[in-house]
Amino acid sequence: MPAEIEIEAKNLDKAVEKASRRLKIDTNELKYDVISYGSTGIFGLVGAKKAKIRVYPPDTKVDEETEEEEALELTKLKNAILQKTFGKKRPAKESEPVDTQDYEEAARLAEEALHRIVNIITDDAQIQLEKKQSRLLFNITGGKSAVLIGKRGQTLEAIQYLVDKIVNHRREQRLRIQIDIEGYLKTRKANLERLALRLSEKAKNTGKPVSVGQMNAYDRRIVHLALKNDRNVRTQSKGDGFYRKLLIFPKKTGSYRRRQA
Repeated sequence: MPAEIEIEAKNLDKAVEKASRRLKIDTNELKYDVISYGSTGIFGLVGAKKAKIRVYPPDTKVDEETEEEEALELTKLKNAILQKTFGKKRPAKESEPVDTQDYEEAARLAEEALHRIVNIITDDAQIQLEKKQSRLLFNITGGKSAVLIGKRGQTLEAIQYLVDKIVNHRREQRLRIQIDIEGYLKTRKANLERLALRLSEKAKNTGKPVSVGQMNAYDRRIVHLALKNDRNVRTQSKGDGFYRKLLIFPKKTGSYRRRQA
């Protein structure tokens, strides 16, 4: 049996069932990555296509580095598609006052877009909107929350990216959009803050820089802010593209290490 196989079907559930029958294992025990959820298109950005999953038979080890490379390639492809679709636009501004009528229209568009995307993926999900000056905060509950979040939050990240592009690609004033699912972002923020503190201690104790790995802009900002007031370390993003490494450097004062001696 090959190390991994790809299964296509009309939708995600049918693809999972098909894989389950083929491998003769229960759907709950099936290990798979979603390549495509399948859709008839979202506002013309994505063409119609079947759902497609990559299935790992039992006892197959998943190569984490390969997964990261695939995620980066998908991000590059997504950026290329949106760049080709929208063309080069002048970046929307966040600092200018938001026109009330324009704000309400953007909120309506964002909510409609989010509903359409979520309904393609799962049923019975509830979406709540909180409006804050130049921001729209959406919270999704119910439905298949784990599927909406995706592995390492990649599906949630893609949903937010699409809604942001749909709303802001022709706007002069950028409207910040944040989408959360069952408090996932709050939990991730707390985990990243703990990770930042732990790795900063490692950097100070060893006197060597520590890498937090490839992270999106939102996650990097959490780590930067968590260590902002620590005078014994500094943080720096490194690399190109949306996913960049974040490094924690110990400051060369020597005072911290002497205190620990």
